Amino acid sequence: QVQLVESGGGLVQAGGSLRLSCAASGGTFSTYVMGWFRQAPGKERDIVAVISRIGGRTYYRDSVKGRFTISRDNAKNTVYLQMNSLKPEDTAVYYCAAASSQILLVTPQRYDYWGQGTQVTVSS
Repeated sequence: QVQLVESGGGLVQAGGSLRLSCAASGGTFSTYVMGWFRQAPGKERDIVAVISRIGGRTYYRDSVKGRFTISRDNAKNTVYLQMNSLKPEDTAVYYCAAASSQILLVTPQRYDYWGQGTQVTVSS
């Protein structure tokens, strides 16, 4: 059983930056593909970014390409999401998730473990 705990959310003005962290425990972190998802009120939970087990491959949704960077530190059992040039439409609860997979996964149903989420609010 893997436990995931997100941190780093908050309120920021448009154009600002935030760095989300997700600390994992209870499993072998390097065997999991890690993803960041977000869910705005009344909307579905959508993929934001995914990183492979060793970190050599990544995927980003189109709307965050060039602004967000996903990374991981397997020695610290932590995955990060650096968010720059934030926009009001980035406002959502952000979740990290882990999947026992060798390929990058973008659908939430494919993920095995989830954190509790952290709120990101971008004001205009």
